[in-house]
Amino acid sequence: MTSKLRVCQLSEIPLHDMRCVSLPDRNVVVAHTDSGVYVADEMCTHEDARLCDGNLTGTLIKCPLHGSRFDLTDGKVLDDPAEENLTTYPVTLNDGTVYITLPHVPDRKDPS
Repeated sequence: MTSKLRVCQLSEIPLHDMRCVSLPDRNVVVAHTDSGVYVADEMCTHEDARLCDGNLTGTLIKCPLHGSRFDLTDGKVLDDPAEENLTTYPVTLNDGTVYITLPHVPDRKDPS
């Protein structure tokens, strides 16, 4: 089971640009590229740096702090010092609104 979450209006993000967006339970970076719209967690997996303060080239996003690059199509880390991939989210566009699909996480019950 999954759920869709409204992120923003696509018109808020110019082509070839990105923005950080605060959602109720996470902060994400939204990138508007020639090949589509991509949404990922906003923080670099290496250190606390907001990726929206970095550089966007096509679908590649570069951390402003130490220069790690990630591919927004799949979250793969391309350059050191980051070693952990970036979490990305499936995107749906509906009437100019950007939505992401969140995986359903079952409630954990205390086994005792």
